Amino acid sequence: MELWQMLLIQVAATAVVVFAVISLFYLAVLKPFLNKKVQELIEAAENIEPKVSQGVKRGVGEAFKDIPEAAAKESTRQFLRFGSDLFENGLSSFIGTAEDLARRSAVSGKKRSGGQD
Repeated sequence: MELWQMLLIQVAATAVVVFAVISLFYLAVLKPFLNKKVQELIEAAENIEPKVSQGVKRGVGEAFKDIPEAAAKESTRQFLRFGSDLFENGLSSFIGTAEDLARRSAVSGKKRSGGQD
C-alpha cells in the first residue's frame, strides 16, 4: 500500500471515530440535559403569566385604594377642561397662537445672533 493510501485511510478512520464519539456524547449526555433545561423553562414560563397578572391586579387595586376621591374628581375635572380647550382651540392650545409663534421665533433668533440687533 502506498503512503497516500495509508494517509487517506487514517484520515477517514479518524474522522469516523471523532464523529462517533461526538455523536455519542451529544445523544447520551448533552441532549437529555438540554431537554431537561427546556422543560424547566417551559414550566417556569407557564407559572410567570398568572403571577404577573395577580401582581398587576393587586398593585392597581392598592393604588386605587390609596388615591383619595377628591384627587380623582379633581384630576377628572382637569382632564375634561383640557379636552374641551383642545376641542375649542385646536392645536393652538398646544403651540399657541400665531403671535406667540412669531414672538418665540424672534426671541430664539436673538439668542442665536448673540443678542445683537
